[in-house]
Amino acid sequence: MVYLTRKEHFNAAHRLYNPQWSEEKNAEVFGACANPYYHGHNFELEVTVKGRPNPETGCVIDLKELSQIIRREVTDKLDHRNLNLEIDFLKNKIPSCEVLIIEIWKILDKALKNTNTSARLHSLVLHETSRNIVSYFGEEIEKYA
Repeated sequence: MVYLTRKEHFNAAHRLYNPQWSEEKNAEVFGACANPYYHGHNFELEVTVKGRPNPETGCVIDLKELSQIIRREVTDKLDHRNLNLEIDFLKNKIPSCEVLIIEIWKILDKALKNTNTSARLHSLVLHETSRNIVSYFGEEIEKYA
């Protein structure tokens, strides 16, 4: 099995806020991230796929094709957007990095299964900041939001 990683970038704003809680509780739990005027990040998304190289090309998937899938399905939809207000797949969810990466997985997993390659999603790594990084390997997770 060969593992191949492509990194893409997007900028987005969000607010960590539970609408069932008071403003005070949100501020206590989420701190500055509960700012009612939102805050933004320069996100880096690492998408790792796995598969067997095609004997005709020597590649698991063409990197240009992988980049186009990531951009079309995810980063073009998220770039310069408000994750709380503008993203359908995050509607009624708290747009934490943990929730965001699970939702991105669902989208990319489906898109990769529709390619004519052996490439399957192996992992996602989302860098919110240089210190805040979340990884996901597609494990089943009970309701999270």
